[in-house]
Amino acid sequence: MRSCSRPSEMEEDRILDFDDMLEELGELGRFQIFTYILVCFPVLFAASNSLSYVFTAGIPNYRCFIPECEDQHQTTYDTPWLKWAIPTESNDNQVIGVKTDSCLRYMPKNDSDLSSTCSPESFTKTLEKCNEWIFDDVERTIVNEWNITCIENQWKISLVGSSHFAGIVVGSLVFGILADRYGRKLVFIFCILLMSISGALQVLSPNYITFAILVFVNSLGTSGVYPLAFIFGVEMVGKRKREVTGIVLNYFYAIGEAVVAPIAWYTQDWVQIQLIVSVPAILFLGYYWVIPESVRWLLANRRKHDAKKIVFKVARINRVVLSDSVVDSFRESSPLKAKGGGVHKETERILVVAKQMLSSRKLLIRFLIVYFIWGINAFIYYGLSINSTSLGGNKYLNFALVCLIEIPGYSIAWICIQKLGRRISLIGSLLLCGVTCTLTIFISDTSGSNWGVIVLFLIGKLGVTSAFGVVYVHTAEMLPTVIRSGGVGTASTVARLGALLAPFVPLLGLHHPSLPMITFGAVAILAGLLAIKLPETLGIKLPESVEEAKNI
Repeated sequence: MRSCSRPSEMEEDRILDFDDMLEELGELGRFQIFTYILVCFPVLFAASNSLSYVFTAGIPNYRCFIPECEDQHQTTYDTPWLKWAIPTESNDNQVIGVKTDSCLRYMPKNDSDLSSTCSPESFTKTLEKCNEWIFDDVERTIVNEWNITCIENQWKISLVGSSHFAGIVVGSLVFGILADRYGRKLVFIFCILLMSISGALQVLSPNYITFAILVFVNSLGTSGVYPLAFIFGVEMVGKRKREVTGIVLNYFYAIGEAVVAPIAWYTQDWVQIQLIVSVPAILFLGYYWVIPESVRWLLANRRKHDAKKIVFKVARINRVVLSDSVVDSFRESSPLKAKGGGVHKETERILVVAKQMLSSRKLLIRFLIVYFIWGINAFIYYGLSINSTSLGGNKYLNFALVCLIEIPGYSIAWICIQKLGRRISLIGSLLLCGVTCTLTIFISDTSGSNWGVIVLFLIGKLGVTSAFGVVYVHTAEMLPTVIRSGGVGTASTVARLGALLAPFVPLLGLHHPSLPMITFGAVAILAGLLAIKLPETLGIKLPESVEEAKNI
């Protein structure tokens, strides 16, 4: 018999449990598969927008203009006398980082004949800075658009990446909270449109500052697409299929990242790259009339009438007949109509649950560790991705490989979280990343070791990718329903604080060639050791309350 205390609320929680409904509807039926695939497509563009700046703000080949030897309007990047006028590059023992300063040249001899052909005798061995440059015509980026040259201006290139991640920090927090208040669908579509429009507007930037601001705005939109697509997936399927939705979504993200490489290789033009990865996403405005709101969110916000329509539609498309208990559960309570104070009451509910979470020492320590792991994951994940173009060899191939390695990374995560559980999978992934990143510094000394470095680099990316795939699922399964979206959004915000630092990692190479990879390795190992303190969530029912979250 049901308890007599608080009958309506206790009864609703039992009758309208969506996990129970999914046992009848099908944990991953035709309706969920179709809707989920639709939700995944915008993630392709979010991924492309997230890393397009690697090429739009990439550093093309350039060198000092040598007026003693050439005419600025009738010269080429490669000339026979360059070895006498400009110092050769020296990148010994450096895996990633700022390689050399392309703004140095040898001073000419005072008695050199400017009208003669340049020769070794035309220059001294004394270096000086130049203030005019010759760019390789093959590639056009914002560097040659606005002359962002020399090591002292390298911070401007890094700042583009940090502007992107600053927008991710703000957006993932704001849109996670908005999605808990106003619903997943509206916020999801708004984020897609903001990403598309601001991404396209970047090509109209008259200067560097405007471009950096638009990168920030673009990332505000990008920040909401992946987390909300993930929440859609987690909330529309049964507990035995949650891993599938999380991992498949990551496949789409990896492909979206990798697609940037062939686009950049084919166009060699930052304007065309940005238009290709941004403009088509405007078509997803049509999703307003196609994809449904999250049933879990509707039930959590007592909008049972709207939830009922979606549940019945799912049953029809999945070709199942709902039991009388499910049908009656919607009849036993009148639909909650929208009231003026609805948003205010929902905000109060979220704040109450958040306060209860923070007042628990157990949960506070648990989520401090979780958030630290998120930050380290993002720091390494994006650090390896955006610096892959500075590895030896073909930068487009390297970038594509570093992105595509995420697919086996997420696949390994998928298998491991089902066979080994979330906790062990997270620990192992982080330690794998830490060890392989550290090992790169020991083989970079070897002659002809470029492929060895790349292989270890890829294994490191595979490890941190696997860790990201695990921690998304792990975090969502530890949070109560009311703050699940906001909690994952907050975790994503913390992650982006780590990612903010990633674009500046190459500058560490100015102090010591091995420092960037040592940094990645050390923090990954530390995060892996801290993950030992987290609980296992394999196969549990999603917690609906703070008390259930404590008992995990």
